[in-house]
Amino acid sequence: MSTAELISYEPATGAELWRGRHGDVDEIVNRARRAWPAWAAQPLSTRMELVRRFANEVRKDAEKLATMIARETGKPMWEARTEVESVVGKVEISIRAYAERTSQRKLDNALQGTAALRHKPHGVMAVLGPYNFPAHLPNGHIVPALIAGNVIVFKPSEKTPATAELLVQCFHRAGISAAVVQLLVGGPQEGQALVAHEGIDGVLFTGSAHTGIAINRKLATRPDKIVALEMGGNNPIVVWDTPKLTDAAALVVQSAFTSAGQRCTAARRLIVKSTMYEPLIGEVKRLADRIIVGAPFDDPQPFMGPVIDNRSADGLTESFLYLLSNGGRAIKHLIRPRDDLPFLSPAIIDVTGVREKPDVELFGPLLQVCQVSDLDEAIAEANNTRFGLSASLIGGTPQEYNRFWANVRAGVINWNRPTNGASSAAPFGGVGLSGNHRPSAYYAADYCAYPVASNEMEQPRAMIGVGLREAN
Repeated sequence: MSTAELISYEPATGAELWRGRHGDVDEIVNRARRAWPAWAAQPLSTRMELVRRFANEVRKDAEKLATMIARETGKPMWEARTEVESVVGKVEISIRAYAERTSQRKLDNALQGTAALRHKPHGVMAVLGPYNFPAHLPNGHIVPALIAGNVIVFKPSEKTPATAELLVQCFHRAGISAAVVQLLVGGPQEGQALVAHEGIDGVLFTGSAHTGIAINRKLATRPDKIVALEMGGNNPIVVWDTPKLTDAAALVVQSAFTSAGQRCTAARRLIVKSTMYEPLIGEVKRLADRIIVGAPFDDPQPFMGPVIDNRSADGLTESFLYLLSNGGRAIKHLIRPRDDLPFLSPAIIDVTGVREKPDVELFGPLLQVCQVSDLDEAIAEANNTRFGLSASLIGGTPQEYNRFWANVRAGVINWNRPTNGASSAAPFGGVGLSGNHRPSAYYAADYCAYPVASNEMEQPRAMIGVGLREAN
């Protein structure tokens, strides 16, 4: 047992929230391996009933869990409650998705017997969760994996272990064995050891492209291990001809600044038709100026809280200054009211004149604006990234949306809707540096079980009709 301790702090106050010992990776994985055969042998109906009980446990503890999420991430209480609702909603969606995506099939092959299709679980799955949605996003891997018959080692972000602990307790209270869903507390070292462990059959990851690429590289010579990478984005929101400027501005602000910009689907780049530029930017700035930034339990409730920690706030401040000193024009300055806490105002900067625009995911409330003259230029600018998670077109005609949809590289493409707020009833994932073609949400069942094809007969029946000598 490790003696090192992990400490979680509240972003909004800097106060210590939680502390716990780093877990022993070998011990936890070995325990999971011992538990897997019995869990996989349970009838599917039993596993489904147990995850439904988990949903009921989350409902019972909803306010406690939401309060912990708000304290540990800094997000407003209204948003933390929405996250808890998503955790509950994920269960029925996952049950429905498993039935649809991995249904059993039998085909009559006449004299050749029966052809059957069934699915098997992989085994012990490592789930690595992010800090921005510390309950909902890892849960989106855990629940489908459990339904399929896998057991789970859940390594949360080192910034949100307290939320993870409450989530895991809900699984255990539902009657799912403490060996079937285990919490691994730790930092990058424990995460790396878990990914590389021989006893792990798959890695389900949500987080930054930097970490996802490191996981991919580590397992490049291990095709036997399933790897699902859900990474970030440098997402474009394109505003074209529309008379509804107020609505367009609201969609831009929702896309860029919800969750303090700490969503993988947040709009990082606003690409706007030059004739729409002045009126639209005026509306977006007016609305952004009204945004309340505050602590989770403030009254009235803020639109957005702090970013996760001071290091993140420092990095975003440096990025804003870099863009400013390389040809960017500030529309709304990034302001940090207190040096000791990671609160940031929403910021907007015109980068049309920046020659080398950094293709990085600036994970916070920083929106970069670029003017273009025609739709082809807008599409080219939208695709001017190695990422490809989410993209939205605001305004335009149905024909222009069809062009946009056909030519933009992204896994989520919306029209007159924000870049964020994806539905759990649809697949969720991206291309490029945003994912490895294993979308989650409704398609999570695809990476939680593998298909097994069988040709079956009740009695052996065979003969060889060619290439044999005459029998003596």
